[in-house]
Amino acid sequence: MIEDLLGGRHILTQPEINKFLLTTLLCGVIGAEREFRNKQAGLKTMIMIGLGATLITILSIEIGVNSHDRIAANIVTGIGFLGAGVIFKEDNRVSGLTTACVIWIVAAIGMAVGGGFFEQAVGVTFIVIISLIIFPYVENFFEKRYTKRVYRIVQRYEGESLEKYEESLKTFKLKIKRGSQRLANGVISGTWEATGSPEQHSFFVETMLQDKNILEFDF
Repeated sequence: MIEDLLGGRHILTQPEINKFLLTTLLCGVIGAEREFRNKQAGLKTMIMIGLGATLITILSIEIGVNSHDRIAANIVTGIGFLGAGVIFKEDNRVSGLTTACVIWIVAAIGMAVGGGFFEQAVGVTFIVIISLIIFPYVENFFEKRYTKRVYRIVQRYEGESLEKYEESLKTFKLKIKRGSQRLANGVISGTWEATGSPEQHSFFVETMLQDKNILEFDF
């Protein structure tokens, strides 16, 4: 009776079930790593994205007889909007870029599984997991030596520029890039982008906090 109602075609075939199970496994592993790091898109999100991409790819193959990529190609465009939702700008820092990239890759893995490219899907998943595990340690290694911070100093103008603070930055062995300098209503302000170790930054901040001539200090 059910077959008559459905025109003699099963809703799911065993190969399709296998594809959904493989997608759940691969995307679940990536999602678990994101969940462990308390990222915006975690286990459930990654699995849903992967399953959706797999299903759309399967439908694209079944429906698009003359053009199999007609429907699946829109995943690449559509997933970009979802990834943009996890990117945030906080002061001088942008967060969520890695998670957005992972969302895009998870969709690609789902498409690969849906299209029957299992080896490629497994291989990319392995590379992604290794990268997500190792890269944070590499980033921490470089951050300990090359931490970048933006400083802003404001004080009353008494006929002197802010050159002494720039020299102070150099004294603490911080590589600097001068930003804007502004003089208005008897107040002079300046910004610098400084790169160095966290210890060097800490010494500079402690010194500036003891300077009574500074009206405002952003760090």
